[in-house]
Amino acid sequence: MTEEIKADVLLVDDEEQFLKVLSQRMEGRGLKVDTSTSGEEALEKVKGKDFDAIVLDLAMPGMSGIETLKRIRSEHPDLQIIMLTGHGSVEKGVEAIKAGAVDFLEKPADMNKIMEKISEAKRKRVLLVEKKREAQVKEILQSKGW
Repeated sequence: MTEEIKADVLLVDDEEQFLKVLSQRMEGRGLKVDTSTSGEEALEKVKGKDFDAIVLDLAMPGMSGIETLKRIRSEHPDLQIIMLTGHGSVEKGVEAIKAGAVDFLEKPADMNKIMEKISEAKRKRVLLVEKKREAQVKEILQSKGW
């Protein structure tokens, strides 16, 4: 059993039953979960809310998981995205990592493994946000001549 983490997670998958079951399991472990059934919907949700991690299905109709990943990362480079797929292959995993995913898991993914990856993603995002804020403070101080 992994430690309970508090994190805001966006779960993106076109399979609604899978979304429902996985989000309930995540919420049962203390996560705050929002869901999307398409890449387009996920893009809208990340505009209005900060997520600690995004768990994104690779194979979706319409905008693919890889395309969604690239679009999210271009607008929100500090967001941590974990790819999840039932149609996994080494090539797709490599493509996802090159496009900016922090990890790649195959369905059915072990819940403890998913929680571990979300915890890692949250820690990484916190560090990135802190570094960005430190740089902003430094820039302000330098511009004021302090």
